[in-house]
Amino acid sequence: MIRIHLDPATLARTRIAISPLAETVGALQLVQRSGPRAAWPYTGWAKQAWELLQADERLAPLGIYALLQEWQTYGPTPDFFDPVPEAPRAELTEELEALRRTPAALIKEQFARHYPAELPEPLRPFRDDHTTALDTLADALGEFWRGALEPVWPKMRAALDEEVLLRARSLASHGPESVIGGLGGRTVWEEPVLSLPKLKESKHHTVDQRLLLVPLIFAQERVSCSTDHPHLLRVSYQARGAALLAGGAAAPSAAEPDRLVPLVGTRRAAVLRALDVPATTSTLATRLALAPSTVSEQLAALVASGVARRTRSGRQVFYELEPAGEVLLALFQAAVEPSSAPVIDSP
Repeated sequence: MIRIHLDPATLARTRIAISPLAETVGALQLVQRSGPRAAWPYTGWAKQAWELLQADERLAPLGIYALLQEWQTYGPTPDFFDPVPEAPRAELTEELEALRRTPAALIKEQFARHYPAELPEPLRPFRDDHTTALDTLADALGEFWRGALEPVWPKMRAALDEEVLLRARSLASHGPESVIGGLGGRTVWEEPVLSLPKLKESKHHTVDQRLLLVPLIFAQERVSCSTDHPHLLRVSYQARGAALLAGGAAAPSAAEPDRLVPLVGTRRAAVLRALDVPATTSTLATRLALAPSTVSEQLAALVASGVARRTRSGRQVFYELEPAGEVLLALFQAAVEPSSAPVIDSP
């Protein structure tokens, strides 16, 4: 367990950012961990990404991330391999360029901190000829992005934009504590300590830093942190919307039927259950593999019946449960276990 003590100044400077490079690294390491047999909803995508990794020799330099992942068992690894995004909505080309520009002094500093006894042999090219090593790595990451993530990035970006809007609204309305307390996974927020599940016990104290939250479709329910930056602590967490990678296919379900269906119908039950997390019409349509017009029809009925409501954030309209809807779902919750619900995303 890593216990992060957040001082009031750092907590007050909580921000949210999207990072295509962090998604690329997360997706890569997911495939390196699981091979072609990743869990739902990554299964189909991971099979194709695994085949790409095996077939394209240009991706061979990415093996360094498999080693870094293995070494994380014993302690943190250098953050420069997955740099902090410099803008709230960075583009991959910008982040890869920042990776290429990593100063030699920064690399040596992080290597000295993480490997004080001896630098592992696979990392020595980054010390001895960092420009060539970083260029080679950035080129390989770009190739992996183009083959594995670029085709699904428009849908991913829409889901991440929605995630940021929801978190930003919570941040503005209820403060950073509400956002940090709702990161999900096995995180525990007991003010002022955020605890993340890790094999080794460690502590980290912030002093007048910035806290940057980075939602990831490819976090696979993991929450991680980056602590090498002197003025910033980055925490990456599982974003809503990962089900888009399954193309709308529902999660494996148990034999027990959903007793809400006879009451309101299959489609309305699915939309109602999906509203346990506020969402737009387009997001619900993607999650549930329904036409937007069908979702709009079901939402209109739910709003008219008083179990859901519309709220606006900027130019987007979100739908969320009214108290009556929460009560209705609670009454029927026992009928559907989390893994068998028609909702294919989890908060």
